[in-house]
Amino acid sequence: MKILYIANIRLPTEKAHGIQIMKMCEAFAQNGAQVELVVPWRFNKIKEDPFEYYKVKHVFEITRIPSLDTVKLGHLGFWIQVVSFSISMFLYVLFQKTDVVYSRDELPLWFLSFIKKNLVWEAHTPRYNFIIASLLKRILGLVVISGGLKNFYEEKGAVVPSRVIVERDGVDLDQFSPMDVREARSSLNLPQERKIIGYVGKYKTMGKGKGVDELIEAFAAVSARVPGVMLLLVGINNDERKELIEKLHLATIDKKSYNLVGHVPQPQVPLYLSASDVLVMNYPDAEHYALYMSPMKLFEYMAVKRPIISTDLPSVREVLDDQSAYFVPPSDAQALSRAIELVFRDVSAAHVRATSAFQKAGYYSWKHRAQRILSLFRQSL
Repeated sequence: MKILYIANIRLPTEKAHGIQIMKMCEAFAQNGAQVELVVPWRFNKIKEDPFEYYKVKHVFEITRIPSLDTVKLGHLGFWIQVVSFSISMFLYVLFQKTDVVYSRDELPLWFLSFIKKNLVWEAHTPRYNFIIASLLKRILGLVVISGGLKNFYEEKGAVVPSRVIVERDGVDLDQFSPMDVREARSSLNLPQERKIIGYVGKYKTMGKGKGVDELIEAFAAVSARVPGVMLLLVGINNDERKELIEKLHLATIDKKSYNLVGHVPQPQVPLYLSASDVLVMNYPDAEHYALYMSPMKLFEYMAVKRPIISTDLPSVREVLDDQSAYFVPPSDAQALSRAIELVFRDVSAAHVRATSAFQKAGYYSWKHRAQRILSLFRQSL
């Protein structure tokens, strides 16, 4: 089976979608498919080879096709780039023989839907307009990353339920695996004696908080009662550091009690997760997070076998339960501080929950995800 994966992205990119796309191409290929990833030519400050950057096996091909690189010109520039890539891609695919055309981008697929029916769209957000409605009537299948997204598109009545499959994001189990905490801390030059509370992700997305402010408030409360704790924030943007440091200062948190780490290459992320005693996902109770998201870091947290504390949201409950994680109400710093203290107070019980989450992680490997999606292709072709 030949799969043409279309991705209108800058490659490599430091953003999470680049990891997901590269890992899925690798996983499709590892399941026996012939895979070609088609991306636009774009200026890129990252000069590394994508396979090296993401530590992905060179088991598929990457083809770059022309497009106008106008993204930096703002909203209009963004759409000029999207349309130019879609047209260029249409002309490229016109002369390709392929069993399945797969993409997270609806506009290129909509262009192709007038000449091809072997199209699969992977949706990550609840978008719906004329183009999507038209596309959904003509595609081979729809892959969504949460039950909430499945409900969203089925309620629109534009897609046959039998053509929808829920496949949450995943994890590379070879890359993310349990590691000795002392070894991880030694590699990163982190203090061995501290109780480290870890968080991986941005401070804000689209100008909106992701629960880090409440985590700082909770940490301040914990540090007043539990000696030797440390807050490890990984993946913070450079333009976020000043504001974040001011928040930490206002919370009277000593500089020796926190460590802010900027963007790190994906292969280094497991070290930071393994260096932590507990890992926090403190998403706010916004519609996107509550119903539609499937964050890769959730599965990475699970795979390194560390206790997880998460806000109690339906999207997370699709994966974890009370036996595999600690849940707290959204925007409740006091509840979060109590959960952190509970992990440190009852290490044995925390280990049991971490082990339960780790055992679930195998289902969410990229390879198994690709295998299940390929089964959908074979049933529909």
